[in-house]
Amino acid sequence: MGIFGSFTRNKKENLDKGLSKTKESVFKKLGRAVVGKSKVDDEVLDNLEEVLITSDVGVDTTLKIIERIEARVARDKYMGIDELNSILKEEIVALLDENNSGDVSDFDIPETEKPYVIMVVGVNGVGKTTTIGKLAYQFKQAGKSVVLGASDTFRAAAIEQLEIWAQRVDVPLVKQKMGSDPASVAYDALSSAKAQNADVVIIDTAGRLHNKVNLMNELSKIKKVMARIVPGAPHEVLLILDGSTGQNAFEQAKQFTKATEVTALALTKLDGTAKGGVVIGISDQFKIPVKYIGIGEKMEHLQIFRRREFVESLFSED
Repeated sequence: MGIFGSFTRNKKENLDKGLSKTKESVFKKLGRAVVGKSKVDDEVLDNLEEVLITSDVGVDTTLKIIERIEARVARDKYMGIDELNSILKEEIVALLDENNSGDVSDFDIPETEKPYVIMVVGVNGVGKTTTIGKLAYQFKQAGKSVVLGASDTFRAAAIEQLEIWAQRVDVPLVKQKMGSDPASVAYDALSSAKAQNADVVIIDTAGRLHNKVNLMNELSKIKKVMARIVPGAPHEVLLILDGSTGQNAFEQAKQFTKATEVTALALTKLDGTAKGGVVIGISDQFKIPVKYIGIGEKMEHLQIFRRREFVESLFSED
């Protein structure tokens, strides 16, 4: 196997391992849902509905999936239990294909935007700083020059954590002291990136309670200041959600999409939870693409979310 085949295999192995807790939980529940059955009937569908909801797929998305499978059963007249898993995967992928734009191919940026500016938002504790560090690493691995901006000036720890990641990845960090104006830091970061002819700028922002009006105003001010330096900035507003919180991630997504225009999502900590089904529900319910998933602690464990690979991994028994 060549180097690219080996690289692809490693990514799949990382994905399977990262989703192992969710996979184990899902298959135990699926096993109970079909025990003693030879064909898919109303009872099996009721049990499958419970499996999906208790796997944090979400009620609305679960009902859509069940309706699609019911239509398949009615059309095919007879569907054996052994077919259910493949049909389940097909219908979930088809649903996500309908509701989202195409998968991102890799850690890349549009050639037309330079520097490409990413503003990162999310509450404290969701893995925001870690995701920024891993994202900087992945962009650097793709041959891009990266500048980080520490606009979360509300907590000294946030600046320190980002500084550690900047050193680890070996990329420049623009910062000011705690309590500084976040928009001023963003201004300096974009100015520095332009002077260095950098490819990507990633701006961290404060993760205070997501339902506060002052956060909305702060994010709006940062965006306005950035647009003065780089027209069209930010080109991407990336919301980080903690996948291990299950349905609470839905609520955070609702609140942040009200507070600012979110253009992409990243779900973290999927390796430490059995609630990985939340990715399916969030991908379906919010007409915002899930772009990245965090499936482990290593830098390379931030992966592009490819819905077909994700669903295949989640519902395929090893």
